[in-house]
Amino acid sequence: MKIILNNTQETFKQDKMTVNELLEAKTFTFKMLVVRINGTLIKKDEYNSATIRDSDDVMVLHLVSGG
Repeated sequence: MKIILNNTQETFKQDKMTVNELLEAKTFTFKMLVVRINGTLIKKDEYNSATIRDSDDVMVLHLVSGG
């Protein structure tokens, strides 16, 4: 499958994957992440069930806090 991940085309062997599978495949380990699939915000408790499919536009942003 081909998706757009953070404005870059990416190719994966699977036909679909969950958000958690994507985060693991791309080794995103930040604790505070914001994930959107086709503009829809995905809540952290939905990462195991939210499915990414061919042609989806996915944004994974990490939040940084500071003072």
